[in-house]
Amino acid sequence: MSDKFDVIFIGAGPAGYVGAIRAAQLGLKTACIDAFAGKDGKQALGGTCLNVGCIPSKALLDSSRQFHNLTSHFDAHGISADNARIDIPTFVGRKDKIVKQFTGGVATLFKANKITPYFGTGKLLKGNQVEITGNDGSKQTISATNIVLASGSVPIELPFARFDGKAIVDNAGALDFTEVPKRLGVIGAGVIGLELGSVWKRLGSDVTIIEALPDFLGVADPDIAKVAQREFKKQGLDIKLGAKLGKAEVKKDGVHLTYSDKDGEQQLVVDKLLVAVGRRAYTTGLLADDTGVKLDERGRIVVDEHCHTGVDGVWAIGDAVRGPMLAHKGSEEGVAVAEWIAGKSGHVNFDTIPWVIYTEPEIAWAGKTEKELKDAGIPYRVGSFPFAAIGRAVAMNEAVGQVKMLAHAETDRILGVHMVGPGVSELIAECVVAMEFKGSSEDLARIVHAHPTLSEAVHEAALSVDKRAIHKGN
Repeated sequence: MSDKFDVIFIGAGPAGYVGAIRAAQLGLKTACIDAFAGKDGKQALGGTCLNVGCIPSKALLDSSRQFHNLTSHFDAHGISADNARIDIPTFVGRKDKIVKQFTGGVATLFKANKITPYFGTGKLLKGNQVEITGNDGSKQTISATNIVLASGSVPIELPFARFDGKAIVDNAGALDFTEVPKRLGVIGAGVIGLELGSVWKRLGSDVTIIEALPDFLGVADPDIAKVAQREFKKQGLDIKLGAKLGKAEVKKDGVHLTYSDKDGEQQLVVDKLLVAVGRRAYTTGLLADDTGVKLDERGRIVVDEHCHTGVDGVWAIGDAVRGPMLAHKGSEEGVAVAEWIAGKSGHVNFDTIPWVIYTEPEIAWAGKTEKELKDAGIPYRVGSFPFAAIGRAVAMNEAVGQVKMLAHAETDRILGVHMVGPGVSELIAECVVAMEFKGSSEDLARIVHAHPTLSEAVHEAALSVDKRAIHKGN
């Protein structure tokens, strides 16, 4: 046994690396194990989020948005550009540089906080020991008073559409196309499918999204989803709802898809197929048989409200446990667990975790939907306000969307806020703060918001709850 630590994190994604840094800040001797390798074969800390998820996808979304605006929207500003083109190797290379910058930044933070990184796969053994298998097959065992399982998640693979890394890809593969596919098929109209579908559509791909569920973005507020669906249709995304893929065959002329919808069996041929039907907890090889750690029916690690597994000194966080698979949710769990281990008061409020989809327009929400309030029998009032009446949004030529606020009918406490429009990934933060402090719609209505700003839509939506919005009829 080579080393003994106060805490070992298995996994260096947003949950594990953030938790490890907080643990080290609290004076705990900390180690973090991760097997993710960059394109150079070296350890790349940051997990799926930094390497093939949140950060690289946002880099491609921003680059593709710049190109799309240049070729499709700048004429409204009096700006013209003839024969604009995009160089895909540079486009992808910029993304790779950003990824390397941030994964290297995590390594620097580990060094600054005296965290010991291990390059390999961690397996929990009985007695709070961890066996590390290096990429070269070598093994070593380390131990700690506390072990935090932060193994993350992996894409769900369909048995009839297996990933081959070339024609049929997961989210990682869709970040590294060497050219714009003429025809791109996407299975799943969730966050990943919509974001990456938008990237390649902006660059000229003919994108068809096949979604098995009958409703578009069923997890979002219906009013918000309706606006988003209409805009995506205008952008040329062909979203087929209630369509179930039955077969995907790779042939010389492309990937041949067979799916069924309300009109029966349909055929579609695409050059590339992105399968984005969700993710599952990654626990393969994570647990020895005698650890006592349990998995639920979906393969997630069972934990209590404090992320404890019920096994002394063993905790679990992030995508591998219950709750939404969101990087910021995992990070906050990592911080909370580090603080609980150190004898402090950690805290994560699952009722105010914000959700964001970085399409154009952006979609964001926090708290309860109108349907959830109705189903729970909670009395509420609604206020909404369109970006079309916001001067800053109109000046930006991005006046699509709205802010919708739900407040308790008796106490006026904000229960949920739902947005679609420009910059709502940032605007949702104000609402989360208000909700964390048990704020009311009147609180937001009485706060002075700068003019002209996009945040005025939040202000007016809050006023609208009490039917006193200034710049629209109530």
